[in-house]
Amino acid sequence: MGRYNVIDLFAGCGGFSVGFEQAGFNIVKAVEFDKQIAQTYLHNHKETKLYIDDIAKVDTDEFFERGESDVIIGGPPCQGFSMAGARIRNGAFLDDPRNYLFKHYVNIVKIVRPKMFILENVKGILTMQKGEIFNEILKTFSDKKLFNGDKYYLHYKVVRAVEFGIPQKRERVVLIGMLNTDFDIDLMFEEVKKQININNPHFFEPVSVWEAISDIETPTESGITTLLEPTTPYQKALRCGCTVTTNHIATEHNKRSCKRMKQIQEGENWVKLNEPIHSVHSGAYGRLEKDKPAATITTRFDTPSGGRFIHPVADRTITPREAARLQSFPDNFEFVGTKSSVCKQIGNAVPPKLSYFLANLVKYALYENN
Repeated sequence: MGRYNVIDLFAGCGGFSVGFEQAGFNIVKAVEFDKQIAQTYLHNHKETKLYIDDIAKVDTDEFFERGESDVIIGGPPCQGFSMAGARIRNGAFLDDPRNYLFKHYVNIVKIVRPKMFILENVKGILTMQKGEIFNEILKTFSDKKLFNGDKYYLHYKVVRAVEFGIPQKRERVVLIGMLNTDFDIDLMFEEVKKQININNPHFFEPVSVWEAISDIETPTESGITTLLEPTTPYQKALRCGCTVTTNHIATEHNKRSCKRMKQIQEGENWVKLNEPIHSVHSGAYGRLEKDKPAATITTRFDTPSGGRFIHPVADRTITPREAARLQSFPDNFEFVGTKSSVCKQIGNAVPPKLSYFLANLVKYALYENN
């Protein structure tokens, strides 16, 4: 079996790509609009052709061609989805300019006609506009008129990061489409879990915050730090032979924030403070617990008021490298850009370990239906 080719849309820093590369796929092309974030993708995926542009400007046969990729992966940001009214009829869902991100994803699928595609998004997309948006997405990919007689059979699943050995309570929806072939998504998930367990019996084991980050030394000004001896299978798996790592820079908190953090114990949050905290996050000023998975890593993990992101022991928020560990990025993956950009890159990324599982799911599906 040769290497399968992949196109990554809305690629971000490349978390989706990392997992597929680890599984032996060839990432031939990617699209990322944000120029800063694109630099991280380029830095870590030097062999991939990256279009740094609005997807609306590259969704043509000038940039993509039929059959150049076996798989398309990516997740249009949910902010791009909308409804023109209570009901969408006669293709208006694709015509609505507010849905342009999804429309151009569809356009590239139409041009390339991959054997499979995977669309990842927030869990809330299932209930957005009482489920009508997700139903329109399903109808669009199942419409033979859009694909010149071809049809994508679709199945979706809510995936929970903790069930894939990722130390984080992240939940996402994964929509899988297969060209002209129906499939049993639950059966595929179970079979791939069995296959991975044979070669990696620790893969699906639960991982706590401390089991993920306890081997990372004190943060440094340069962000480069020595790693202690690994003590868990998770730490060993993300080492990649590295003895040092990057992006381990602590946020400089003001005196008020530091004073507040000192009052918070493991598992506690702003409620323990004898003062009002103005934050939209119920977990504001929350300290992570050593023996439990983290909350969902967001783009504001460097901010105490942004959620439960205070280090289990130190009076600071977690560093980008610690957040990357909780997202399952390998230690040799380097993030470049400003602090806010790096936080955005990590918080918005598909966890590579989940991506690796999905890549193996694709291999299983394509092999079984060859």
